Amino acid sequence: MIQGTTITLINKTRSGTDPFNAPIYTETQTDVENVLVAQPSASQVIDQMNLYGKRLAYTLGIPKGDTHIWKEQDVIIFGERFHVFTEVTKGIEENVPGPWHHTYGVERYG
Repeated sequence: MIQGTTITLINKTRSGTDPFNAPIYTETQTDVENVLVAQPSASQVIDQMNLYGKRLAYTLGIPKGDTHIWKEQDVIIFGERFHVFTEVTKGIEENVPGPWHHTYGVERYG
């Protein structure tokens, strides 16, 4: 039986600007349970490099019913920080077997 793991989602919300008029962000951390963390295939890594110019580190399977914002956010997986950079790949919840119905790709961050 495949099981997901708990990861930390770091949502950044704009909270103002600095003296140089650059945006300031506030980070909020949320633990999300049952996220499937998968190794990408070699072809997936090459495809993402060609599309985005970024190296795909993991693919995340997001649990059904999740309402968090993932695109362009950071996550902590296995104690390391990653950045969600791909568009969502989403299935119809009722037609996808298992507890996950959409995926995102992450790159190593920092």
